[in-house]
Amino acid sequence: MELCLFTDSVPNVSFEEALDLAVRIGATTIEIATGGQSSAPHLRLDELLEDERRRSAFLDAFARRNLRIAALNCSAWPLHPVIGEAHREIVRKTIRLAGLLGVDKIVTMTGTTGDGPGATTINWVWYPGPEDQVSLLERQWDEAISTWRELGTFALDHGVQRVCFELHPQNLVYNVPTFRRIFEGVGEPLAVNLDPSHFFWQGIDPLASIRALGASVGHAHLKDTEIDPHQTALAGVLDDRPFERGVDRSWQFRTVGAVHDAAWWSSFIGALQEAGYDDVVSIENEDLTLSEVAGVEESAAFIRPILAPRAVTA
Repeated sequence: MELCLFTDSVPNVSFEEALDLAVRIGATTIEIATGGQSSAPHLRLDELLEDERRRSAFLDAFARRNLRIAALNCSAWPLHPVIGEAHREIVRKTIRLAGLLGVDKIVTMTGTTGDGPGATTINWVWYPGPEDQVSLLERQWDEAISTWRELGTFALDHGVQRVCFELHPQNLVYNVPTFRRIFEGVGEPLAVNLDPSHFFWQGIDPLASIRALGASVGHAHLKDTEIDPHQTALAGVLDDRPFERGVDRSWQFRTVGAVHDAAWWSSFIGALQEAGYDDVVSIENEDLTLSEVAGVEESAAFIRPILAPRAVTA
């Protein structure tokens, strides 16, 4: 198991500084954003696709530091009624770039459709009713399966073996049952990016989910979540108040180890290994109580001793 840094954790430092930070914290691999919901601060997708010399210089920056690119991340909205086609193109370009760079894995999201012709935004259906919503959900599934069959084939044709969905609310696929449904409709190369932080606030058990998903776990993020029991008692977990309000929310993202202790995270790593996952665990820092770099450093300092006894040598 290798430590990875998702460079979107530090969007306000340069590309070179982000790689130097990865080395400093003991990471050996990098996950890097290509676009979608990310501004992709450390990568210019079109430039790298069009210019072999730029790709060579890009790869050299990793090689000089003995770093490996573990995954490209395009957290897109490929089913969105307005920007969906543009985001599908970002997914295709990310797949093409991964193939050119020798990266066999991308991380993304399924997306969600609108409610029909003329829709201007997504319609995330999670409640089994009324009848028109159930009908909409079935249409959404038809579109999602069709879209991801095409994109999945495109990925395999370009050497990308794993398309890892982050199981995130607002997307059609956000938990174990919904992943199973899309996998039944599409199959390979679909997999899961197991991010426990999104499971904690939904009331989902990450360890039980890993056991249920087994070989479908294709990537893993390191991020914690703090639940405020007083706010949750009033608002539940479906809290629409902005993250910037901090203590006024039911839950907030935190650095690894800020909430769940070393014993829990050791169980998390162990569950991944028992499921046959032997790749990277990627720090994704979104803790608003710390600076970007401090959040990454604290996460790495916490997780390194847990990973050390489990490290796999080549």
